[in-house]
Amino acid sequence: MTPLRALALCLGLCWAAVACGQTGTVVPKHTEEPEQTVDLVPRYLLQDYRGRIVTHESFRGRFQLIIFGFTSCPDVCPTTLLNFKNILEALGDKAARLQPIFITVDPERDTSSMLHEYTAAFDPRIIGLAGSPELTRHAADTFRVRYEKVQEPGAPADIYTMDHSTGMYLLDPDGSFLIRFASSAPAQDVAARIGSLMDADHSRPPARRLGNAPLR
Repeated sequence: MTPLRALALCLGLCWAAVACGQTGTVVPKHTEEPEQTVDLVPRYLLQDYRGRIVTHESFRGRFQLIIFGFTSCPDVCPTTLLNFKNILEALGDKAARLQPIFITVDPERDTSSMLHEYTAAFDPRIIGLAGSPELTRHAADTFRVRYEKVQEPGAPADIYTMDHSTGMYLLDPDGSFLIRFASSAPAQDVAARIGSLMDADHSRPPARRLGNAPLR
């Protein structure tokens, strides 16, 4: 692992370590969803760190790789975000056609600014999105992502963790579901599969990256 990758993972784990003081001793559980998700119709309407509305249609012309998680996650989330970074690096120039997205399942604690700092610790090309509990639930349901707040008996209302299902969801340039990868899938394998799908898609040039630029 390079020093930069080690630093990114360390920063992500530091977020989780800080959160441990808020979540008590409850350890989140993560479940891998079945591979058969061919009939998914993903939809989301959320906000980025500048308060801009972002939907599944905001990246026309580009592929989207999406995961759900939360910044206090001690293991799977930072590991998957590091995998995102490795996938982007493995894609090389083709990475310009991929928008990686991290959607929080803990909107009560994960503010948009927190998500921005958290995802930037891994790669500035990853964007974090948040929404109201209702919009978060709607988005997760369309991806068939399951999540649940878990508290120890008698714990204060703000002391909890989140159980959630895992996986990386790839959407095509029209925002339609293509394939779901396991969160632990090797970056080189994922990048190779995405690259081949990009090579087969000649429908339109890459859309403008969201990044720090205003949506158009």
